[in-house]
Amino acid sequence: MKVQTLTIQFHTPAFLGDANQSGRWRTPPFKAQLRQWWRVAYAMQKNYAVRVDEMRKAEGLLFGHAWLENDKEGQDKFAARKSKVLIRLSSWSAGSMKDWPKNEMPVKHPNVAKPVGAQLYMGYGPLAYAQGTALKANAAIQANENAELSIAYPEDESDLIETALQLMHLYGTVGGRSRNAWGSYSLDGLVGDFNHAWKRSLNECMRLDWPHAVAADTKGALVWQTKPHKDWASLMTTLAKIKIALRTQFSLSSGNNAIQIEDRQWLSYPVTNHSVKAWGNNARLPNQLRFKVRAETDGQLVGVIFHMPHLPPRNFNPAAQNLLRIWQTVYTHLDTTNPERPLTRIKA
Repeated sequence: MKVQTLTIQFHTPAFLGDANQSGRWRTPPFKAQLRQWWRVAYAMQKNYAVRVDEMRKAEGLLFGHAWLENDKEGQDKFAARKSKVLIRLSSWSAGSMKDWPKNEMPVKHPNVAKPVGAQLYMGYGPLAYAQGTALKANAAIQANENAELSIAYPEDESDLIETALQLMHLYGTVGGRSRNAWGSYSLDGLVGDFNHAWKRSLNECMRLDWPHAVAADTKGALVWQTKPHKDWASLMTTLAKIKIALRTQFSLSSGNNAIQIEDRQWLSYPVTNHSVKAWGNNARLPNQLRFKVRAETDGQLVGVIFHMPHLPPRNFNPAAQNLLRIWQTVYTHLDTTNPERPLTRIKA
């Protein structure tokens, strides 16, 4: 077994709920992160020629399972198997953030009569409005909280595990509203080399129906970065402006139970007061464009926006060419310089 001891540090508040929906350090979310990014590393290793059944078998044998039907050694069959990857946190302490900071910066939203709180917009769900933005539950993990994460894994699995850990460090976020950069963390103390040489085009990504790559186009990786900010609160205001602008560039002309599917609804679904009859009220289409906060060497923070495109589930009846057109519009928008939300392309 190979062992690494890493320091996890959060750069934004994290909404990791325990049984009482209060923020608490826990190992399951980080093990779920490791499995998620292990699949991306697996796809990279296979040059994206992935058979999902083979990948799920390899994942089950490594991380444990209670569902594989063809797990056997010699003549012995196994209905379940323990994980070969062991994870331990130095503490399972409760989050120290009991009250949400006041004086939140409001941002304009073209579809809302009054300015909305930037943090509330990016964190609605774990955050709620109560004469200002407030925590919906009892606590959250505060930015700058840290803990030690010890991880042990078979040495012959080290290539994929260590690539997955590097991907977690670069792109990982955990907890409620994590795709909006809440729960952004870093992993300090990583070992092993990391290959940044992915080149998976949007068109190729749309051939699979699960997130398996950070995509690239002719200009490079589809990864953008903001200017440095002194704290997470001001950075969240910038990220809220970016998200509002890239979504509202696609206008909505219909109301609820509409027959026609509009471009904005392909970015994520549901959209408040703009449901689609064919999809109903219970369908969910998560945003494939994700946000992350990283720390600079001088202590300032930058926002990172990256795209992990894939074909939506079949029940949405997606048309790949239509999605390619919509996402190209998003890329053009993010590449366009704007004083309020300046972004630059980065390599990773």
